[in-house]
Amino acid sequence: MGDMFCFQCQETAGCHGCTVSGVCGKKPETAALQDLLVYVTKGISFVTTRLRSEGKAVDHAVDNLVTVNLFTTITNANFDNAAIMERINKTVETRNQLVESLDNKEDLPDAATCSFKSKEAMLVKAALVGVLATKDEDIRSLRELITYGLKGLAAYTEHANVLGKDDAETDAFVQKALASTLDDSLTVDDLVKLTLETGKYGVNGMALLDEANTSTYGNPELTEVDLGVRGNTGILISGHDLKDLEMLLEQCEGTGVDVYTHGEMLPAHYYPAFKKYECFAGNYGNAWWQQTTEFEKFHGPILMTTNCVVPMMRGYKERLFTTGAVGVDGCAHIDADENGHKDFSKVIELAKTCQAPEQLETGKIVGGFAHEQVFALADKVVDAVKSGAIKHFVVMAGCDGRQKSRQYYADFAKALPEDTVILTAGCAKYKYIKMDLGDIGGIPRVLDAGQCNDSYSLALIALKLKEVFGLDDVNDLPISYNIAWYEQKAVIVLLALLYLGVKNIHLGPTLPAFLSPNVAKVLVENFGIAGITDVENDMEIFGIK
Repeated sequence: MGDMFCFQCQETAGCHGCTVSGVCGKKPETAALQDLLVYVTKGISFVTTRLRSEGKAVDHAVDNLVTVNLFTTITNANFDNAAIMERINKTVETRNQLVESLDNKEDLPDAATCSFKSKEAMLVKAALVGVLATKDEDIRSLRELITYGLKGLAAYTEHANVLGKDDAETDAFVQKALASTLDDSLTVDDLVKLTLETGKYGVNGMALLDEANTSTYGNPELTEVDLGVRGNTGILISGHDLKDLEMLLEQCEGTGVDVYTHGEMLPAHYYPAFKKYECFAGNYGNAWWQQTTEFEKFHGPILMTTNCVVPMMRGYKERLFTTGAVGVDGCAHIDADENGHKDFSKVIELAKTCQAPEQLETGKIVGGFAHEQVFALADKVVDAVKSGAIKHFVVMAGCDGRQKSRQYYADFAKALPEDTVILTAGCAKYKYIKMDLGDIGGIPRVLDAGQCNDSYSLALIALKLKEVFGLDDVNDLPISYNIAWYEQKAVIVLLALLYLGVKNIHLGPTLPAFLSPNVAKVLVENFGIAGITDVENDMEIFGIK
């Protein structure tokens, strides 16, 4: 088939699969090690699931190990082979200790017993347990759909975990579901049910993270974010982890070093708790994929807190730091101590020796329209709908990416009539949030709820509107779903929306390559999932005039 096989992201080669090297920059050896990490994570999950069935407790440290393992294998998160091998070894060691606690040690799958004495042994095993090890196309498709959904869910729950919020039921489900993907007795129908159950726990995971973020930092509020630069040297922080940002801001305050957000960290500006920091400057640049030019122009150090890193670092590799599940070979990694604290002094000291960032643009953008802020505007929104000032909402959440076909989303937003409001979350917004699309009676036509996980807010807003208008079905609202997807966090958002009963979601710029024709048919027939065509035709399909 090739040197590797990976089709978990939207940009996978030819909308089929990366077989020589990943479009993301992942090399075959890294892909193989990530496959093996997923495999042994399924193995430890089999053991923990059996332990729970025997009435035994599973330590939260084990739950966290599984969570971080999955997060490590998300697209654009970790390219550090040594770090991935360390996680494989730690997982095998922990798994073996847990096996000793089992009453029933019989019939353990290979994933729960295999071990490796060398990197070479790991690579030999990895070649046997990757995606294509499942021969039946439909079973493979559903197993991967579930696994990718669980990866996205793990990304969200990990952020909640570092803020002290845990959900033992969700952790147990993640592990049970992973173990189920090893079970050859499960049918297509069984796996379809498990897929929808994954969506249920996706809702729970996003609710957990929403509670963690808002209870710690306050509810996002309407905020203007500066796009320009100050004259001071700075640190650029990208990704999603608000706890990392908080620690960095605390350590930068009073040093003369400013902190700028990039990509998915932009919505941090909407949280009240961060507004007290004088060193918190503004947002620099655009979506993740433009970092290869924007990071070079920033001049100061960059801290990558989650996936979104592109391993092509001409001119700034020595200034790039990683933390958490992120890893890049040759870049300094900052770990937390036993209390969860991270020392960013090396980043700050480097910043003091750097030039101030080049100015990319000026102006401001407005955001902060998570559920509580929109609920505060509910009467105004309802009046605008009743008067006809607002005729339609379009959810344009999701991800941005490199492909030229994603220009469709900018063109679509620009073509929307002036009585239409865009609800967005995630980095897809960079295609249109800087356009001057105006407002409707003081309500901005682009309502940004925040990061990709804040798609939960968009679901709550839709459910609130259903209640306000006295409708029985959320699909009776004048809301269309035109969602751009890229990686596995978008997968769990999709599954969560399906669980909540949302139908007729359009995904683009292509449908996932990991959906077999039969699985895609199930989604089309039962949920109305569809792709995109062109702006004019899709406007007609959505009933937007």
